[in-house]
Amino acid sequence: MLYERASELSLREDEANRLAEHLVVSRKLLNEWPADQRVRIARELATDRYRIGWSPVDPNTSTFRPQLGSMQGQILAWEPDLARSNLRLRLPALHQDGSTVLGDLQLADGSWMTFQMRGITSAFNPSYDRILRALLPAILLAMLAGLLIRSTLRPLRGLIRASHHVGLGLRGLIRASHHVGLGLRAPIVEEGSAEIRSLIHAFNEMQDRIHELIESRTQALAAVGHDLRTPLARLHLRLEGIEDDALRGELAEDVAEMSEMLGSLLAFFGGQSDPEKPALADLAVLVATLVDNAADRGLDATYDGPDHFELRVRASAMRRAIANLIENALHYGERARVRLEADATRVCVIVEDDGPGIPPERIRDVLTPFVRLDEARARNTKGMGLGLAIVASAVEAEGGTLTLANRAGGGLTATILLKRNP
Repeated sequence: MLYERASELSLREDEANRLAEHLVVSRKLLNEWPADQRVRIARELATDRYRIGWSPVDPNTSTFRPQLGSMQGQILAWEPDLARSNLRLRLPALHQDGSTVLGDLQLADGSWMTFQMRGITSAFNPSYDRILRALLPAILLAMLAGLLIRSTLRPLRGLIRASHHVGLGLRGLIRASHHVGLGLRAPIVEEGSAEIRSLIHAFNEMQDRIHELIESRTQALAAVGHDLRTPLARLHLRLEGIEDDALRGELAEDVAEMSEMLGSLLAFFGGQSDPEKPALADLAVLVATLVDNAADRGLDATYDGPDHFELRVRASAMRRAIANLIENALHYGERARVRLEADATRVCVIVEDDGPGIPPERIRDVLTPFVRLDEARARNTKGMGLGLAIVASAVEAEGGTLTLANRAGGGLTATILLKRNP
């Protein structure tokens, strides 16, 4: 576009005629003088508007300068004899005066006469106008390129978001499947270039294989848990036939521990086939009942909060989650102080204990299934390390958050934060 517009640059007719006559006279004089005198003669031929120079070699070494075809046609129309001199016109560099035209022509002995015409009047400014006309298509092309790149990268952004969900790992996928079912497969639409479509297709296949693997193992663990209930029930019955009270008590304790472990497994893996639906429940009564049950067993558990507070939750899952927090507080801290606080937008269930707490760098680890921090807890810890994972899963199902923090005076504070629904 720049070359095309520059080639249309033309002079007024009288300016073209004067330039043509000046070139003819200057060429004739330089041809007649010897080479060692031509530089001096060229200087004497210069005027306020025209400058003449001489060069034994071709002075036009730059190819990035548009040729002024229209202006050259004007000059040759007035002086056709210049056509045999290899006349060339061009624009100066962008930073020079826009009203200047450069040129050169060849003399009879093969040397070159250069010339410069200043102060021309033209509708086309060869400096600022060229910059603007060059920037316009560049800006349009840049905008078009940005749109094309955005369109190309849109499928990749979807792939990145999906990879983050898959990248949650086994814990995140199992916990998510626990409270929303195993319908997590969300194939990405295969769009974009052929390479991006192939990449998305491969990712969708990988996602299907991961979910199938997790689903099969989850169902297998849940099935094993259900099947083990029957032999455990038989063991309970056969324990009654043991006459040794001490042995019967030890065996009963072991069977009870196994039952609790199976209960945790089934609670963690068994909720995806028939997920519980949210319903209006009295959260205050639920929490107070759990605290009273612990107190009835002779344990140090207290409740501080309203007598009634209704909230739409999955009652069974929330009961198990709060019960796990209370049991943890009683087992590790020997005391559980439970508070229920609510304001206009949120509800907090806070459980505090007087135990050893958790090392700050390991707080995130305790939410991982099957992880037990023996260095921070007693080594006779019961269970499979699923208690807090079940709590986190239940709270996430309600759209809330579980926070663990060490108390300044010793002990641990577990906070369940839920949004208050209308």
